[in-house]
Amino acid sequence: MAKWTPQHEAPEPLEGPVVATVVGGTILWFVLFLVQLPFYGWFDDRGWAGWVWTCLAGAGLGLIGIWYVRGREAAIKRAQAAQAAEPTDAHRDTP
Repeated sequence: MAKWTPQHEAPEPLEGPVVATVVGGTILWFVLFLVQLPFYGWFDDRGWAGWVWTCLAGAGLGLIGIWYVRGREAAIKRAQAAQAAEPTDAHRDTP
């Protein structure tokens, strides 16, 4: 079998409100956990208690995601600022 090679260049990644999206998703997971918590007995009787804990895990992983995307966004802004400052410094050094 021949190795597959792409025939075209990969598109640029889409950038959007990543932090807001992850925060919204984290809040949604936590709200779902809180909504299901009063019905834990009902879920447990049917063997579906994992759904409650899945929502809590989603909220916990969302907190890690918020930390990650905020750091990523800050690093992107620092890189853009350094790149924007670089050409102006190069023009000043030329006689």
